[in-house]
Amino acid sequence: MAANTLTRAYPMLISRYWRLLFVVMLALLHLTAMRGVEDTWARALMLAHFGLFILWQPFMRGEQSLTPLQISVIALVCVLALFFWSWWLMLLWLCILAGVVGGKVFLFQARWQRYFHLTVLLYLVSLLLVWVFPQLLPAFSQTRELTQFAQYGLPLLFLIMLALPTETDTGETPQVVDFFYSAFLFMIIVLLVLGSFAFMTLGRVNYPFALTYSLLLIAGVLLLFGLAWNPRAGFGGLGMLFSRYLLSVGLPFEKWLYFLAELSQWERQPEKFLQQACAGLGKLPWVSGGTWRSSAYSGEFGQPSKNTVEFVDQELQLRVYTQYSLSPALTWHFHLLGQMLGEFYLAKLREQKLQQQSYVQAVYETGARMTHDIKNLLQSLNVLCAAAEQEAGGADELHVLMRRQLPVITQRLQQTLDKLSRPASESGSPIPAGTWWGGLQRSYSGQKIEFSQGQIGEQALLPRELFDSAADNLIQNALAKRRLQGDFAIHVTFACGDAARLEVRDGGRAMAQQTAAGLLRGPVHSDGGLGIGLYHVARHARACGYALALAHNADGRVAFVLSGPVGPAPDAVAIPAV
Repeated sequence: MAANTLTRAYPMLISRYWRLLFVVMLALLHLTAMRGVEDTWARALMLAHFGLFILWQPFMRGEQSLTPLQISVIALVCVLALFFWSWWLMLLWLCILAGVVGGKVFLFQARWQRYFHLTVLLYLVSLLLVWVFPQLLPAFSQTRELTQFAQYGLPLLFLIMLALPTETDTGETPQVVDFFYSAFLFMIIVLLVLGSFAFMTLGRVNYPFALTYSLLLIAGVLLLFGLAWNPRAGFGGLGMLFSRYLLSVGLPFEKWLYFLAELSQWERQPEKFLQQACAGLGKLPWVSGGTWRSSAYSGEFGQPSKNTVEFVDQELQLRVYTQYSLSPALTWHFHLLGQMLGEFYLAKLREQKLQQQSYVQAVYETGARMTHDIKNLLQSLNVLCAAAEQEAGGADELHVLMRRQLPVITQRLQQTLDKLSRPASESGSPIPAGTWWGGLQRSYSGQKIEFSQGQIGEQALLPRELFDSAADNLIQNALAKRRLQGDFAIHVTFACGDAARLEVRDGGRAMAQQTAAGLLRGPVHSDGGLGIGLYHVARHARACGYALALAHNADGRVAFVLSGPVGPAPDAVAIPAV
């Protein structure tokens, strides 16, 4: 019970009093160094120092169970500290500890946290250069001032560490160490020590001069390395080369990009694309196999292994088996690779959905056009049926009306049947403008519509289907509007000189501003319907090189104008086939 309570309380105590623990650990290290490696109590203090280091160390969590290998390493260090401790081991331990602390400095965003670790690094390097390393130099003798500085001056840094303000930082929980900075700092300190030893041995200079020469040489090399890393002269340096190496280490990144790009060009089916892309992924040198799963399909490639990396996206779940455990850099490469594969797959899904929507749109547009054509035919038949029921003008007038309307109805019915059999049919054979205008007047005679014409060229040709559809929709809408709003005049004006112009004008109320703004651009809500007929006429007109526009929208004057060049109709309209 007590053990469990202590286990739960241990992480909280360490996180709250870690700074005091760290200073006590350094104080034990200082006492060990001052008493000398041959002293029995110094070795016991070193063992205590190592125990506090295990409590502070940033590599394993406090609640984590130790493996047999980790226990063996701890036991080995304890044996070395008790029976084989020397100044060389002390120097090596200070280099390692300085590297670990230096690797944490660059990870902190809190200012005082950085200052604290920089102070610790200053103490460790000073203890190494001022006290520990000189003990290994037989020709160097410690002066009384230097000894007093090491014994009483360096511990003043402990007071500075405790006096620094306490700040919380996400870098401290959990503790992490930048391995690159730690290894780099460790090598710099070792190079400083070995360089000083080399200058003293080969150059036969005393320790202060040898240390100065080593510091200057290392500083010069680091300065040149910094200039080579980032030259700031308009061209890339070692930093760019290193970044390219990281992006290509163990992974032919550019080849994979080319492979995905080429595959996306010739493979249209999303599932086949994903299957072949994953098969290509298995050809990478560090990949032994994997599995993938999408919303509808799943598959596998290669051979499984114990090392796996997973990537989960909105539409894709990818698991890759690798030949060995991946480093963080390669893991990052894999996630980037999986993200790219997921984006390509999503693009394929969107492309498929767009194709399906285009098909549905073609079906809808074709059906809508057919519906309006059939509606116009039914309205014409309704006029004939009403005349037959009334028989007010006698059989002769009914016979004349039937002879005039039935050929037109038969012609339009045949056009509608042709559209049903060939939805992307031609826009209709050209018809002379005068012939078309005369047929329109005969079709709507007796409907209280005023027709007026301008100049009509003898050789002018019009696209029959476009003008039939536009005239029928505009005139029928005006007649329906007159039935709703009361009696008003309807004028139809046509001219076909250098350009064709058909205007249908009524004297009814103006349309709402919002309705007028959306009309001819898509379906709109109004009292008379959704405006789908006019929308398709406008699209048909654009496809034939004409334009349908709302020329006037005011009370007593609402006018639509269809205008465009005179000549034969285009070969085909831009209406997608079903």
